[in-house]
Amino acid sequence: MVRPITGAIDCDIHPAVPDTRVLLPHLDPYWREHVLRRGLERDNFEISSYPVNAPINARPDWRAPAGPPGSSLHALQTQFLDHFDLAFGICNVLHGAQMMFSEDLSAAFCRAINNWLAAEWLDRDPRLRASIVVPPHSADLAAEEIERMAGDKRFVQVLLLAMAELPLGRRQTWPLYAAAEKHGLPIGIHAGSSFRHPPSAGGWPSYYLEDYVSQAQGFAAALNSLVTEGVFNKFPGLKVVLIESGVTWLPASLWRLDKTWRGVRAETPWLETRPTDIVRQHVRLTLQPFDAPPTQQQMTAILEQLGSEEMLLFSSDYPHWHFDGDDAVPEGIPADLLRRICVDNPLNTYPRLRS
Repeated sequence: MVRPITGAIDCDIHPAVPDTRVLLPHLDPYWREHVLRRGLERDNFEISSYPVNAPINARPDWRAPAGPPGSSLHALQTQFLDHFDLAFGICNVLHGAQMMFSEDLSAAFCRAINNWLAAEWLDRDPRLRASIVVPPHSADLAAEEIERMAGDKRFVQVLLLAMAELPLGRRQTWPLYAAAEKHGLPIGIHAGSSFRHPPSAGGWPSYYLEDYVSQAQGFAAALNSLVTEGVFNKFPGLKVVLIESGVTWLPASLWRLDKTWRGVRAETPWLETRPTDIVRQHVRLTLQPFDAPPTQQQMTAILEQLGSEEMLLFSSDYPHWHFDGDDAVPEGIPADLLRRICVDNPLNTYPRLRS
């Protein structure tokens, strides 16, 4: 493992909302009263089910002196941005706002999170950029939030979870993609679920191990839906970033998708080229956590099977436990590809970073 190059762009940093009370000033007056009347400020709507102090939540050297991991801007600056001399870091806030059954309440919390993120993080460090948190179960409300935030060029992406109420390619979701494409914003699809359905086709798992491994299946299903439903045909300027999906599952999944498409291509006449070609043009993957194979020969084979040097983006997943500290990039990546992964690919994926 090796360090990222100076001036690298981290495409997945996780600021944490320390407490719902910090969002109160950023809520509309009606929703602030609504939250207080119902006592919702007493819940932080944390999306993980494991204990706050569990080692899996954060690397030991990245824990803040107080509050949940990722809730300290100073810690992020000193432990990570300064330490690695990064050019930019893209903040992806994971929060229960995207899982709420009430679409209106979900939208209110998403607006508050975006306001809080701009005021408390982006305003205080020029290296930080962010994803727009949107209510995923209402494409119309999500599109409204994209329109509201698009004028702030520090927001460079729209954030979704991999597993929602419907497959992500369904036409009910298209207003969201239309708004994102209009403003040159990629769609970031992060590992996670709104828990409308089990994370696996076999039902609800008993253990974290099952849930974690099943995330790759969730990403494969989301990607199949986006390609097959024709999202990239309808929105040719759209980019999608799979965040914390892993990498090694993709070549075999694309091979299966191509093979089946050849046999049933009359069903989807809008797919005029191989699904693999569509994915290589429109889809990117963050590097962390990189499920690297055990040998250099296998590693080289995986990179060759991806078939593109433009698909991988550097990420740390700060402050979560997957990251390998100073050994931030897998060994065996050629120097020219490392430059692409750390700088060129992120700049090409997120056009707003260039400005």
